[in-house]
Amino acid sequence: MAAALPPALPGPPVVAVPTDGAPLIHSGRRIPELPWPDIGHLAKWSVSSFKFGFGAECLRDADPDTFWHSDGPQPHFITIEFPRKIAIQKVSLHLSFPLDDSYTPSTVAIRAGTGPSDLQDIRIATLDKPDGWITFDVASEPNEEGDGFKPVHAYVLQVIIAANHMNGKDTHVRGLRILGPIEDHVGNDDPFPFISPNFKMYECIR
Repeated sequence: MAAALPPALPGPPVVAVPTDGAPLIHSGRRIPELPWPDIGHLAKWSVSSFKFGFGAECLRDADPDTFWHSDGPQPHFITIEFPRKIAIQKVSLHLSFPLDDSYTPSTVAIRAGTGPSDLQDIRIATLDKPDGWITFDVASEPNEEGDGFKPVHAYVLQVIIAANHMNGKDTHVRGLRILGPIEDHVGNDDPFPFISPNFKMYECIR
């Protein structure tokens, strides 16, 4: 009689992808599995201010118990600088109002450009007591298919914390991912290609 196999470990949470460009909200603490590739590792990260031990490295360490803690006047901002112009589709923020209270961002602005001197506002998001990962497009210009938004091509992306809940001064951000457009690996001989973000999440057999 064959021995019973141990139960499989749970994988990263999978989030249903809306087709109307609405923000994705995942209430878990773990990084959700999304079809857009994380391109943040290609860039240099810096923050406007931080308390010792709570710097920019806490944004990318995949630990929900660590966070960037600003230590200066508003607005607070995170600057992501790429070595070349790159297509940026979405940002994904991990925030927790139950844990961070007045340190939790309530208004987030996105800026993009070729350098720090020519950044332009391209998106503003208002958040109401967020708790989990919030993922949204960096721009609001519809794509040709009409099922989402175009990516932004830039050297520099800046995430600005314009306001916090309860008029808090400093801010906590527990995670940040910069996501590129969905990569198209479909060959010409594939009669049934996966096209939409929802299908893309199940394109590969794990």
